[in-house]
Amino acid sequence: MANPLYINEIFSSIQGEGLLAGRRQIFVRLTGCNLYCSYCDTPVEPSAFCNIETAPGSNRYEPVANPVMLDRLLATVSGWVSALPGAHHSISITGGEPLLSADRLGAWLPEMRRLLPIHLETNGTLPDALASVVDHLDYISMDIKLPSTAGCGVSLWELHRLFLQAAQPARVSVKVIVGDKTGEAELCRVCDLVAGVSPKTPLFLQPLTLPGGDVGISAVHLLHLQQVTAALLPDVRVMPQMHRLLGVL
Repeated sequence: MANPLYINEIFSSIQGEGLLAGRRQIFVRLTGCNLYCSYCDTPVEPSAFCNIETAPGSNRYEPVANPVMLDRLLATVSGWVSALPGAHHSISITGGEPLLSADRLGAWLPEMRRLLPIHLETNGTLPDALASVVDHLDYISMDIKLPSTAGCGVSLWELHRLFLQAAQPARVSVKVIVGDKTGEAELCRVCDLVAGVSPKTPLFLQPLTLPGGDVGISAVHLLHLQQVTAALLPDVRVMPQMHRLLGVL
């Protein structure tokens, strides 16, 4: 059996972002991240325990010792799939940054994929790690981190370009988080990057969610940014974090 993984939580919920928004998924949230985004509100540090929902959608959890073995995860997922036939569209591998565990995911993903399609949520900065597992992925939702909102302090443009190239075997979409400080120049650069690799890739403009839950961009500015990007790419969509509106994980 494959080497164990540190996992923060395993739960069943509605995907609230990107191409698969509205689909119910089984979420596997891995630990660790290589970036420190200013808006991040997700615990990424490894814990002694992984919280696993006692039943899909129950919002009740039992702690299981970390790291988690693959057979424990497969038993959970297969049980939920059997209990709720047709309810779950896919498994979302999220984080943190899941590709920090690419060496172990290479063994885990083929077994998980026997149960449901695999959807990877990633910050889009580890192209070599992606290349090692991309053949086991069905969907990739990659971020492009904007300096105006993420505040990572380093230039990630070239890494994002290489990542988008490596992602092409899967069905890939791009997400950018936009706020009142996001300008046309940043988004034009995003559009140039996407157009240079795969112009038909869907681009999602996700309004920044502030710590209190308010939206960090005015409607006028958001519509202006949509206008700018829609003139450069054929598939641009505006989508807030739907799971926040529903009050689910």
